Amino acid sequence: MTGLSLHCEFARKILSGFIANEVRKTGFSRVIVGLSGGLDSALSAYLGAEALGAENVLALLMPYKTSSSESRAHAELIVKELGIQSDLIDITPMVDAYFERFPEADQVRRGNKMARERMTILFDVSAKFRALVLGTSNKTELLLGYGTLYGDMASAINPLGDLYKTQVRALAGHIGIPEAIIRKEPSGDLWVGQTDEAELGFTYEEVDQVLHLMVDRRFEIPDIVAAGFDEQFVRAVLAKIQSSQYKRRLPLIAKISARTIDRDFRYPRDWGK
Repeated sequence: MTGLSLHCEFARKILSGFIANEVRKTGFSRVIVGLSGGLDSALSAYLGAEALGAENVLALLMPYKTSSSESRAHAELIVKELGIQSDLIDITPMVDAYFERFPEADQVRRGNKMARERMTILFDVSAKFRALVLGTSNKTELLLGYGTLYGDMASAINPLGDLYKTQVRALAGHIGIPEAIIRKEPSGDLWVGQTDEAELGFTYEEVDQVLHLMVDRRFEIPDIVAAGFDEQFVRAVLAKIQSSQYKRRLPLIAKISARTIDRDFRYPRDWGK
């Protein structure tokens, strides 16, 4: 894991400061997070509570009928540990109502629908709670495109997007997230028995090392292979990055004028302040 070591206390301060600054400068004081019972959403909730106070964090638990009971138990454990507000909304009725029309839909379509259903709920409740939606996608997932566009990849701000999955684990251990959550197999819990690493075909430890060399250190494929990685694996990782680029950018706008949004008219969100 050379190059992936993390100064956890420094990262903790940077990320909690990021949340506090980005939330408050937009005129908000609260965040809302979809709490799945997994490691990433747990870490986002911890950082949000540290940045803004537990009273300013709302966790939504949004299980489907096939969701693991362990996931719900772990989400409830995080709520109790942090003392944050929470609500439970079962997404089964709305998801099943939709797929009554498409009974042939496969697991991918159903999983994408669940992820987007949860995000529509988060943004709706965020309006009621007057809160920004806190992201939970880590750098590994974002680079591999391992997420649902406008689903779990959506958010107003994302404190985890520059942390690889292995770094998320390290920071979670430093902060004190329960070991049961840190050690369990990562899963989107989209269908019974689903795990991230089985679906991807490799472990996060393996792919994080390749991604670090490829993205952060800008190694070419021969250099990564020379560092001890299988060429077929390296090329497969690169293919995932390239094929999912559309998920990491705003919708592409056809250029007609002299100043096109996201190409020539590019200002940060706080432009004009």
